[in-house]
Amino acid sequence: MTKFQKLGYLENDFKMFHIIDRQRKEYEFHYHDFNKIMILLRGNINYSIEGKNYLLKPHDIVLVNAGEIHRPSVLDSSAYERIIIYVSTQYLDSFTKKDYDLQYCFEQAKKEHSNVLRLPSIDKSKLYQVCLELEHSFMDNAYANELYQEILFVEFMIQLNRTVIANTVHYLDSVNGNEKLLQIIHYINEHLLEEITIDQLAEHFYLSRYYLMHFFKEETGYTIGNYITKKRLLLAKNLIQSGKSITEVCYLSGFKNYSTFSRAFKKEFNIIPKNAQFID
Repeated sequence: MTKFQKLGYLENDFKMFHIIDRQRKEYEFHYHDFNKIMILLRGNINYSIEGKNYLLKPHDIVLVNAGEIHRPSVLDSSAYERIIIYVSTQYLDSFTKKDYDLQYCFEQAKKEHSNVLRLPSIDKSKLYQVCLELEHSFMDNAYANELYQEILFVEFMIQLNRTVIANTVHYLDSVNGNEKLLQIIHYINEHLLEEITIDQLAEHFYLSRYYLMHFFKEETGYTIGNYITKKRLLLAKNLIQSGKSITEVCYLSGFKNYSTFSRAFKKEFNIIPKNAQFID
């Protein structure tokens, strides 16, 4: 039975990896409770995010928002090499000021309905230079290296946002996306705080109940009920981190009673809601 999972628990504000898979692998659908930036260096990759599919080229930048279900598919036997940056949503929020917002690139990508940025000659850009410096810093133990890493990370995010603001990027269109699936996912996210049942969805989209359940699981790797619950729990986590009371969070995230919310929250994050302020 296909199952999706949360991967890559983030204990720090941000983390960087340089990964090379030299043998073809199969990846399961999964999600993170933090934002992810991936820069493809080489490989023939189709990247699926929330029902959209992107055929990537080297140096494409993939932006995956916290909670978005995704997986890469390796299309041949060539090596899959990429740089990955995980960053806490709460940490990015701390850089939201009147004159700047380091989450702008993620928000703009949402407006453009695309998760992939394609930049001309990125390997010659200041953005890429800073990215390489940041990567090198994780292998260095020089004086004040932790502080230096943070400075480089912030500079990387500044350069990424400047590039987006300068409108020198192309937002990649998804290919072979199932329009019905995209409509269903959009509807669920737009009505997340309301009661959503499979029967309601089936009626709204003129599908049989059985076909809807089978189709959604086949296309995404998870059930409609699990998808809705995961989305509500991630919203709950963000609301707790913003300072809302636990009782408020329960109802503001779409749950109808506290006991259901508490059980689901503990199962997902391995911590009870009242202690959730300690979640990174």
